[in-house]
Amino acid sequence: MSRRAISLVMLAALCGAPSCAGALTVAEAYTSVSLSPPTTTLVIICHGIGCQLRTAIGLTAGDRARLAELLAPGRASAAAERSAVAAAAAWFDKRVGPAAGTTHRLARAHASAPETAGQMDCIDTSRNTTSLLLILEQLHLLHHHKVEGPEARGYVINLVGPHATAVLTDIHTGRQWAVDSWTHKYGERPDIMLLDEWMKKE
Repeated sequence: MSRRAISLVMLAALCGAPSCAGALTVAEAYTSVSLSPPTTTLVIICHGIGCQLRTAIGLTAGDRARLAELLAPGRASAAAERSAVAAAAAWFDKRVGPAAGTTHRLARAHASAPETAGQMDCIDTSRNTTSLLLILEQLHLLHHHKVEGPEARGYVINLVGPHATAVLTDIHTGRQWAVDSWTHKYGERPDIMLLDEWMKKE
């Protein structure tokens, strides 16, 4: 079994449900938690830890225009696009937070966090960030990257906690990048780093 496959199995086992495992494909990321993929007019936000709660958010023409504005600097290069994605992720968190009741969400939240309805664990954030990335892709705002399914890390044998992240692939180099919102609180930019580096973190 591959390192990645072991990671997914361990993550599922530790979380106690199959939905905790990062998906091998974008489609599986949604079917694993019985979630509908986003469109440019509607996105379902996961929250409450493990996507136990869902809030449907309608996206307006103004929202789409704002995303286009935020991603415009990203045309310059792949690095610029990743920076623009981080800005869009912070904006998106603030956009959906009031409706989802997640404006007080904490960094690195998990099942023992207070007021879990307003919190997001890595299953929530990896799906929500993937949804944003898919919306950007559907709007043809990504010019240097394509969206992948979430990745997972964490093993019982080395006591590294299980964790999942959204992923982008640089279409020019093939290198993959983690886009991890779970490590930050509400409204902050996510960590964006090479996936190989992210896999080594604890």
